[in-house]
Amino acid sequence: MSESFLINFTPQETRVALMQQGVVQELHIERTGSRGIVGNVYRGKVVRVLPGMQSAFVEIGLERTAFLHVADIWEQRNGHGGEARLIERMVYEGQHLVVQVLKDPIGSKGARLTTQISLAGRMLVYLPQERHIGISQRIGDDAARELLKHKLQTLVPADETGGYIVRTMAENASDAELTADIAYLRRLWAEIRNRAQSTAPPFLLHEDLTLGQRVLRDLVTPETTRILIDSRENFQKLTLFAEEYMPQVLPLLAHYTGERPLFDLYGVEDEIQKALARRVELKSGGYLIIDQTEAMTTIDVNTGGYVGLRNFDDTIFKTNLEAAQTIARQLRLRNLGGIIVLDFIDMESGEHKIAVLDELNKALARDHTRITVNGFTALGLVEMTRKRTRESLAHILCEPCSTCGGRGEIKTAQTMCYEILRELLREARQFNAREYRLLAASAVVDLFLEEESQSLAMLSDFIGKPISLQAEASYTQEQFDIVLL
Repeated sequence: MSESFLINFTPQETRVALMQQGVVQELHIERTGSRGIVGNVYRGKVVRVLPGMQSAFVEIGLERTAFLHVADIWEQRNGHGGEARLIERMVYEGQHLVVQVLKDPIGSKGARLTTQISLAGRMLVYLPQERHIGISQRIGDDAARELLKHKLQTLVPADETGGYIVRTMAENASDAELTADIAYLRRLWAEIRNRAQSTAPPFLLHEDLTLGQRVLRDLVTPETTRILIDSRENFQKLTLFAEEYMPQVLPLLAHYTGERPLFDLYGVEDEIQKALARRVELKSGGYLIIDQTEAMTTIDVNTGGYVGLRNFDDTIFKTNLEAAQTIARQLRLRNLGGIIVLDFIDMESGEHKIAVLDELNKALARDHTRITVNGFTALGLVEMTRKRTRESLAHILCEPCSTCGGRGEIKTAQTMCYEILRELLREARQFNAREYRLLAASAVVDLFLEEESQSLAMLSDFIGKPISLQAEASYTQEQFDIVLL
């Protein structure tokens, strides 16, 4: 299936859309101010060793010192015999180390580091401190794995002291492509070592590629026909990058110079808005409801207005088939990961269930991310997992609603009236005020002036104090304050 990439650059962010048959399948967004540092290599200095935590703090030039655990020290995992591996025997304060970031800083936690360096190329991952050759788990065929391993062993230079992991992209790679990747990675490691020997910590030795560069390295396939870039400056940068590291991609690069914004022209902006909605419409008239929670994502399939042509079973089957295709696309588009539970419409026929599962697996086969799909459970649900590779689209573009706190619902004005009446009673029993003034949203105050006016009057008589109302335009429906006068 032919595919193309649209790359939209602004000073604030880079956005990439993967298009297949003119339809958006994946979205990648990287913001300038919040670009991660995972994969960056630094020359750092150990500033504190904590034997009790079996960890050390390392200064690498960030706002907070980074964190190195004994399990992430390569020398420790490659040690001799069965002697105890203790952080205080592995590193010392003031020591200079070459480290790589495993996890970005989050909240008050500093970045997590490792001393085992790994450098990713287009076809291979280079492990300069290891000697073995590994194969990506996604290459499942044993014969293909052995063939790739043997091929790489013949291509690796005789003086090589490091190891390699063969990426999925290399499954059909030519000898020339693998040789070029080996040369690039060896050159990159040599540059890092030379910088490490000539600089004092803290110092950034190697920065991971930008989103645009990673697209060229990781996502372009033989099916890619074009890469449209809407920035002249970045088109030139990516052209230079491709010339040096992946000349086979050069003919695909094109600079978009049209007046209409690139994402508007291909309908990507509309797709982004749809990908943030809870409800996804199906062409047949059915729809999906997608709920993303901390623990998992649930997707519910509904027939909606679709009535079918023959009978009810046929309607359900056709809706589920279309839903299977749409679900696969939505998972990629929204980048949903972790545990995913699919609630297809109940089907009586075993053949229909098998057909829907087959359609789902067929649609998911185009996904670059590792996926595991289990069959229908006793409750008629399909359980699956999709590896988390980066934040979901909603987590990048959205934040929890300040009104509902992420619940997706707010209390009704009537519920708030009864809650306020109870709170007024508590206040009256605790404080002896001359008057109680209620500040609340207009909808709540209006209800107190109309349907609930008697309830408010009864409470005022019961506590023996006047209660006044004041509508606040800035308050949400769940906000209120009681002022003692």
